[in-house]
Amino acid sequence: MADLFDMPNQPDSGPRPLADRLRPKSLSEVIGQEKILSRDGPLGAMLAAGSLSSLVLWGPPGVGKTTIARLLATETDLHFVQISAIFTGVPELRKVFESAKLRRQNGKGTLLFVDEIHRFNKAQQDGFLPHMEDGTILLVGATTENPSFELNAALLSRAQVIVLERLSLTDLERLAQRAEQELGRALPLKGEAREAMLEMADGDGRALLNLIEQVAAWKVEGTLTRDQLSQRLMRRAAKYDKSGDEHYNLISALHKSVRGSDSDAALYWFARMLEGGEDPRFLARRITRMAVEDIGLADPQAEAICLDGWQTYERLGSPEGELALAQAVVYLALAPKSNAVYTAYKAARVAARETGSLMPPKHILNAPTKMMKEQGYGSGYAYDHDAEDGFSGQNYFPEGMKRPVWYLPPERGFERELKKRVEYFAKLRGKRHEG
Repeated sequence: MADLFDMPNQPDSGPRPLADRLRPKSLSEVIGQEKILSRDGPLGAMLAAGSLSSLVLWGPPGVGKTTIARLLATETDLHFVQISAIFTGVPELRKVFESAKLRRQNGKGTLLFVDEIHRFNKAQQDGFLPHMEDGTILLVGATTENPSFELNAALLSRAQVIVLERLSLTDLERLAQRAEQELGRALPLKGEAREAMLEMADGDGRALLNLIEQVAAWKVEGTLTRDQLSQRLMRRAAKYDKSGDEHYNLISALHKSVRGSDSDAALYWFARMLEGGEDPRFLARRITRMAVEDIGLADPQAEAICLDGWQTYERLGSPEGELALAQAVVYLALAPKSNAVYTAYKAARVAARETGSLMPPKHILNAPTKMMKEQGYGSGYAYDHDAEDGFSGQNYFPEGMKRPVWYLPPERGFERELKKRVEYFAKLRGKRHEG
């Protein structure tokens, strides 16, 4: 029984985009996803066992999510229904489920492919659960966003997440060769221009086929160079979502490159984020955090350079002010690294939570009233400036609390000097207590 979402078979009489004409007809023809489709891969193993479960296909655009879902339906003899979370509301979903129930009664299962499944809200995602559990549908969702952030735990517990990789340059070249076979002619590009075109696709197979279709339509004499190609084609904008995975992945890469003292890698990820449209103020805030978290007192100047760079950007704006932030990134990457204060701070916070009601020792409390003096407030306080070496060595922790050692400066950068001071005062403190 046909329904609203079933596509009737129609002759392919009209023009079809190259990407559609080259759509694989079997899973063995899919390029770039051998890791998951091989016999030892998760999908290959499921098909070999004849037991396909509900899936979430997670990967960037143009890597074959829709194609794989369609072919899985063919391989398992399931009726394929495709919807998009962008255009489908509750009434349409209800019709899809009702049609799937009718098919099931007639002995035919349904593979429901939901593109951009992360666009559905929590209530809509929950609506799939009973139909998945009773076998009305086998759900295959596709998403470009991290499922652990965007999908309900209940839905994820009933589906296996399959990660699809962006296409490599080798994969894209294979796809280009397949396209040339379909077109019946080679592309009019020199080797360097061909490489540039593959790079422009940025791991997206569909984007590459669209580029090839444009190039194939040109009427040119001879072959084009890289510069000639660049004049005719705009480079595809870098995939970057300031609120999505790329945002968090790239700032993580920047932070770890700085921590790893690789100035070139740090500059690269910094530039990648700027090219993607990231707010330089966000970057200014994050590199300042890096200064206090990963460099700390090993180079006290690092924080000041970040703040100066931040202020310079605020005064100059883009693009001039971005250079000041780039200078700060390089300085941080090459600065000596220490998280000694950060570690000591976290330990102190833990101790503060555990001993939060302990009073300071009475000798370091002020006694503004007579009663407080009578209670011993301020009694026995040693004024450090009057002590030998300007250091009394008194105890400043709560009475009964064992003195901890949290700050352990390493032998790096300025903290070499601080280490000497810590050891000096520890030695003096020991002498004062012995006396």
